[in-house]
This record gives sequence, structure tokens and C-alpha cells, in this order.
Amino acid sequence: MSRSAGAHIADPCPRCFVEAARQGRPTTVEGRDVVGYRCDRCSNEWVRPVEDDLDVHDVVRVDLPNASLYGEVWRVEGDRVQIRGTGGVWLRWVERWRVVVH
Repeated sequence: MSRSAGAHIADPCPRCFVEAARQGRPTTVEGRDVVGYRCDRCSNEWVRPVEDDLDVHDVVRVDLPNASLYGEVWRVEGDRVQIRGTGGVWLRWVERWRVVVH
């Protein structure tokens, strides 16, 4: 379960369950694109796959350096995704690895 931590979303560490806003980093494991995370408390490292089956209108979270945003997929082009904010208030292109489907 994720919860707000300021402008970011805090996710729990799978080992110690401490919730914190963590900036992931894109990497590759066994030929697959993933996002790697590290817990500052227990030094646990884990990965999540980069979303490769995004569809228009999927509800997503985007983890940016300055905030976490929620919206829906509007367009998908290669390694980037256009996200539409609630009610169409904004459109923003982001790197695919920053997108988490909800």
C-alpha cells in the first residue's frame, strides 16, 4: 500500500516495510528493462519491470524527481508516454520507466 509523503508517494520496502519516497533508476536485469530501488534503512535492493503493455486510458502514477502525479495514458510512443491529468487539466510527456499502472 502506498501513501502520500509530501509531493511524492511513499512505497514500502519489501524487506523492512518502512515507507519512503524512493527515486528509482532505470537498469536492465537478464535482458529486461526494470526500475531499481534501494532502501536507505536496511539497504535492501529490488526491481520492478518497466511497463511494456500500456494502453490508452490506463490509470497510472508517474514518479518524477519533484513529485508523483496521477493521470491516464493518452499516447504511447516508444520509450515515452503522454499522460493526461484528471479532467484534461494538463498533458505531459514522461519516460516510460517512470510510469506505474494502477
